[in-house]
Amino acid sequence: MTQTRPLKTNLFNRNADLLHGPIFKNLFLFMLPILVSNLFQQLYNTVDTMIVGNVLGDSALAAIGSCGSIYELLVGFGIGIGNGLSIVAARSYGAQDEDLLKKTVAGSLVIGLCASFVITAAGFFGLRPLLQLLDTPAEILEDAYRYIIVIDLGVLVMFLYNLCAGLLRAIGNSVMPLVFLLISSGLNVALDLWFIAGLGMGVQGAAVATVIAQGISVVLCILYVMRRVPLLLPARKHWAVGQHLYWELFSQSISMGLMSSIVSAGSVVLQYGINGLGTLTIAGHTAARKLFSFTSMPLISMANAGSTFVSQNRGAAQPERVRKGMRTMYLCSVVIMAADIVLMQLFARQLVQLISGSTAPLVLENGARYLMWNAPFYAVLGVLLCTRYALQSLGQKVLPLFSSVIELVGKVIFVLVFIPRYAYNAVILCEPIIWCFMAAYLVAVYRRDAFVYPRKKTI
Repeated sequence: MTQTRPLKTNLFNRNADLLHGPIFKNLFLFMLPILVSNLFQQLYNTVDTMIVGNVLGDSALAAIGSCGSIYELLVGFGIGIGNGLSIVAARSYGAQDEDLLKKTVAGSLVIGLCASFVITAAGFFGLRPLLQLLDTPAEILEDAYRYIIVIDLGVLVMFLYNLCAGLLRAIGNSVMPLVFLLISSGLNVALDLWFIAGLGMGVQGAAVATVIAQGISVVLCILYVMRRVPLLLPARKHWAVGQHLYWELFSQSISMGLMSSIVSAGSVVLQYGINGLGTLTIAGHTAARKLFSFTSMPLISMANAGSTFVSQNRGAAQPERVRKGMRTMYLCSVVIMAADIVLMQLFARQLVQLISGSTAPLVLENGARYLMWNAPFYAVLGVLLCTRYALQSLGQKVLPLFSSVIELVGKVIFVLVFIPRYAYNAVILCEPIIWCFMAAYLVAVYRRDAFVYPRKKTI
């Protein structure tokens, strides 16, 4: 039996303390660097879109948009696996078991590298047939393929960054991943301009710039861990991970990876319905989705921070603190929703024009309507994300996964029944309606979790 060895107190206190003290303050301070990091990550994704739309035009913008859901499918599975692995690391850290934490890092690297190679191989052979299956317009098919194949070849780089950042956050350090990302974001913008406008690489240049920028982040993260965070460096003995821990890492990572993949598969199905509505509709939707990704980032960042918070407190056996933290996050979701409603009512059309560079009325009207109709559902989305991540962090693997099945089935129904009848209006309302069903299901599961809400013993 492995002996539990407490973590050193001085190192423990240098990171954000999610196990003690005021919940809102500590959670907010931990979340803030994650939010800024996610915003900058989304920013350089948005810069790709802005440069492509303004330099290359609506067709090139539609080419990137037509494979956006495939991008999410490829990258999302790798990110989901990384998030699952970091959940196990955060629980080990919460239990203050240094040997277990280092074995978790070693096992995470093995599982993550294998998964990345499998994803890349599957994408390499299946991307072109998938684009054709999704009814991608013929005039943008080649540009779409040239973009997404580069992303596929860079899956390993993107996974490694997210794993490194996730492990740092698992021990309460959310600042350094932000620092590395800020550096690579500036590099990404410069490379975008050089590759697209300077070298004339077209949409493929945007993908190459993204992969290189992520690669810089990986190098910086690894150098920092080697020099400053020995807690995350496994020694030779820690590579003997053991069957039980490998299974826990595998099951947790595959659960989150599959959850992300099912969500992304639903987006692929929805993209099929969108592709049949024409190039200008695709361009408007692409711009709106970029803006949606940007404005929903506080919800995603809060859920990511909440995942670490719940994981550490699960490891430390503090259910009351988990309950209080979840109530805090639910309330924050309502505040974020109110702010987004005001923003979209005032500036939706102008924002779509800024991102797309288009003056076509159909592009601007569809994009603005998407943003205004989605904003009132942000509170539901916040509850959904926080609860789903919390359940994964509590060690539940199957029940949260079912929420993604609800989303996939809902999108299939919309594509088959509602989009042919109501066109883009059905596309807009598809996700908000599905969010309501998913949130209700997840909250019901959370309320029955035995750790958070232990059943009272009957006499």
